Order: sequence, then structure tokens, then C-alpha cells
Amino acid sequence: MARHDLFAKAKPIARRTWTIAAIFLLVGFMVLGQAIGIIPGVFLELVDLQNPMGNWTSQAYILVGAFGATALLVFLWTWLFERRSLASIGLNAKFPSRFFKGFWVGLGLLGGVVALIWAAGGYQIEASGSLAMASLIPVAWLMFGFIIQGSTEEIVFRGWFMSLIASRHGLFLAIVLNSVLFGLLHAGNIEFSRELVFGLGNIVLVGIFLSLYAAKEGSLWGVCGWHAAWNWLLGTGFGLPVSGQDSVVDPFIVDLMDTADAPWWLTGGAFGPEASAATSLVLLGGILYVGFRGKFVKYPAPTGSSKPSGDTPDTAQKAPDPAATPPPASASGFVGNIPKHYDEGLGPYIFIDYARDIAARALKLGGKRVLELAAGTGIVSRQLRNTLPADTE
Repeated sequence: MARHDLFAKAKPIARRTWTIAAIFLLVGFMVLGQAIGIIPGVFLELVDLQNPMGNWTSQAYILVGAFGATALLVFLWTWLFERRSLASIGLNAKFPSRFFKGFWVGLGLLGGVVALIWAAGGYQIEASGSLAMASLIPVAWLMFGFIIQGSTEEIVFRGWFMSLIASRHGLFLAIVLNSVLFGLLHAGNIEFSRELVFGLGNIVLVGIFLSLYAAKEGSLWGVCGWHAAWNWLLGTGFGLPVSGQDSVVDPFIVDLMDTADAPWWLTGGAFGPEASAATSLVLLGGILYVGFRGKFVKYPAPTGSSKPSGDTPDTAQKAPDPAATPPPASASGFVGNIPKHYDEGLGPYIFIDYARDIAARALKLGGKRVLELAAGTGIVSRQLRNTLPADTE
């Protein structure tokens, strides 16, 4: 598959991190961010290193502080080294509508997984849900924490890393590589077991599903909402393990537990429903639905030239050929092919920056139809074509 930018057209000054370096950086962002966030919590006695997820205040602090620090590291690298905007990693237009749509989709799919396992006899009710204020306050704080945590993982994997690999090697490799690394990130959540292996396979499927979702929508906001909703409802709604991490609050819907005779592949065992065959079925269905629905939003990737260019390689303007047109009779005369002089001598050197600015403004407006008046030589038209989503009319 051809190289292309996923979420926004790269600026001429943008840098692209080397692929191998990006893999090590991804791990470094996650590890260093956790350290930066957790260490102050230890000194403030908000986090117990012996049992960091032992209570809801410690868990909420880690979800917000540690993962928030990770997101900040990615932002700084994107801004300062790669000289890219946050829009280039998917944090672009239509935040509220896309985020909440993804949130509801995440709630729906997770609810579907739990319903399938329940219908197959995998769960029984351990206790009823609690709507007491003492229970709802932790649930609300953990919602905020899971929004930060889920969004951060999407920023790292589907936002920064996938967009970078797609611009270098194409979308197929970008999806495969980020999904596999995303799965391996969870390899230490529980001891090695068949539940862990099956769970990691499902998390790879999660990565593929979310990669397709983000690439088709041309934005990261939807998958941020999906990820937050899935984790939050799993732990605080049903009291079930989130990727092997046990719930620390009283669930507000119903407290479920595995039935004694349920097979591990149905309930997911110690890893939770993310290691369940029901999750595999739901995710495969989601991958097929998203994969065959709509088109990918594509922006042609930079060709590697250090010179700024407003057009893609197939439409780039060539330098004027002095021999093609006779010199003017006088310095004040307009002779020869005037449109050609305008297109080759003025457009690429004077007016291209204004064309880029107009295209950027049109992108921010988020419209689906664009009417250009007085198109002239098409400089603005080409910028609009290269900048706006592919489904723009």
C-alpha cells in the first residue's frame, strides 16, 4: 500500500522519526511517562509501590498522572523534534461528536461481549450494583482516569506511531506493527498462561479494529472515546478484570463473577473477558464491518525532498525553461504565454503560501463541500485536494 499521511497533510518542515528508533521511543514513552507520573505520587503517599492498584484513589492517580505524563512526552516529541501539529497524529476537528460517538460504540460492544458470556452460562451475579454516592464518586473519578489512560494509549499507538509508519511504509504495515506492539504492552499483566496468550491475541484484534476505525474516520477522537468506555464499563460497571487488572470499586450496574464450571475460554479466566472467545467474535465482526465500510482518508506522503512543495509529485511544477519562451522585448512588456509565466514564475514562489493557508482554513471548518471561485491556474485547487479529506466534494 502506498505511503500516505493519515490525519493531516505533513508540512514541508516536518521530520519523520526512523522506524527502528520509533519502536524504541514508543517503549521509552510508556516507561518514562509511568516513572514521571508515579514518583511524585509515591512521595505524596498517593501510590503504594507494593500494591499500586490496591485502591481507587491510587488507581485514579496512576491513570491520570502516569498516562497523562506519557501523552505529554509524545506531544513534546511531535512538536519539538518532528515539527508536526497534534492534528497530524489525529487530534483534529470534531472532538465532541467523534469522541462521544466512539464512547457509545465502546459501551455497546463491551455490553455485547458481557451479554454473550452471560447467555452462554459464563457469569453469575455476585452482588447487585451500588448507586450510593460513596460508590459513584470513585466511579466518576475512574471514568476521568480511563479517559486519560485510554486516550493516551491511542495517542501513542494509533496516533503517533501508526501515522509515522504509514507515512514511511504504508498503512498495512502500520496497522500490523502497532497492533502487535499494543498486544505485547499487556504481556506482563498476569503470569504466563493460556488465558494470557489468548488475551494478547484479542488485544491485537483490538489494535486492528481501532486502527481501521481511526484510519477510516481520519481522526483519533473516536477511538479515544471507544477505548475509555470499554475499560471504564468493564471495571466499574460489571466488576470484571480489565486486561488482568482487578476492579477496585463496587460496580454500579451489577457485580459479576465467573460460574464455577465455565471454561476459561468463555470467561477469559484471570485476564477477564478480553481473553474470551466472545470478545474474539465481537472484534472480528467489528473489523469486518469497519474494514468494508467507507474509504480511508489519505493525504499523499512527502517525497523526501528538502524543498517545500505545494503539490504532489505527479502535479509538481517544473522550473521555467528559458529556451521555451523568447525573452521579452523590454523589461516592462508582457509577451509570450502569460498564464504559463504566472503558473511557473509567480505561483510556486509567491502565491503557494497563501494557497496553503486557505486550504488549512478550509480544513479547520470541517465542511464536506467546498466551492472555489476564480480558480485560475489551480494552485489553490491542488492544495485543497491534498489537504482536505478524500470524501470532501
